[in-house]
Amino acid sequence: MSDKAIDTYIRPEFEVGALKDATNVDVERQLSLVERISNINAVRKMSILLGLVVLWQGYTMIVQPEPLLFPSFFASAEVLWETILSGEMFEKVWISLYVLLLGYAAGLAMAAVFLVLAVSTRIGSDFLSTMTAMFQPLPAISLLPLAMLWFGLGIPSLVFVTIHSVLWAVALSTHVGFMGVSETLRMVGRNYGLRSIPYILKILVPAAFPAILIGLKIGWAFAWRTLIGAELVFGAAAGKGGLGWMIFEKGDNLDTEYVFAALFMVILVGLVVENVIFRNIELNTINKWGMQR
Repeated sequence: MSDKAIDTYIRPEFEVGALKDATNVDVERQLSLVERISNINAVRKMSILLGLVVLWQGYTMIVQPEPLLFPSFFASAEVLWETILSGEMFEKVWISLYVLLLGYAAGLAMAAVFLVLAVSTRIGSDFLSTMTAMFQPLPAISLLPLAMLWFGLGIPSLVFVTIHSVLWAVALSTHVGFMGVSETLRMVGRNYGLRSIPYILKILVPAAFPAILIGLKIGWAFAWRTLIGAELVFGAAAGKGGLGWMIFEKGDNLDTEYVFAALFMVILVGLVVENVIFRNIELNTINKWGMQR
């Protein structure tokens, strides 16, 4: 191909002149009251809950189902208020939360031990991977018959199944987070002479904290629902059960409003833990550090 033919394919340079000013663009403006309110996370979530309440109450008013099978929202809320005033509901909540905190703390402690071994040695990593593959798919409630045989009826059995719910979820999520830490950060830790627990606390934990927090939230959700399910089978603390036992006891007596009131409290505890405790942890850690939007 000749030089003349090659020149025909060369695009000539050109210079763009002055651009026109952008129009119809809000670079900065004052938000309206509705927009400011809608930007509040709690308001948006409360709006969703309010919508569900309206649908529930509207269904019972229009369809008018048998109250024994499906009571209205107002009837269930009234019973909930009565049990709160009498102190019965707080007693049930305290029993359930007490058992949950025991199992959750023990599960986290055991997960921490397994993770230290997994980070320190290859056999520890293989052991943790094998154990999580074995026990993570196993429902904790399926271990309840064995727990009843080994520990009897009461708090120890409930703590046992709660530990199983927390341990593997937290260990698996945290281990995956540790494995995803960049090699650059690992080299920084080794160059500073960090080993074992200081290396984990100062390098791996901050870098993998989003995965750790996800594991904590999943472990909490698994533990809470497992505990409520286990309490449906037997009471705790000398025959006095928590919320799960209240659901079973009132359902057996056909007190459907009390069943819904207890379910309200189970949901309410979950919402508080999720949107108050874990939400504040997220805002003050991974959001503040720029690790999550």
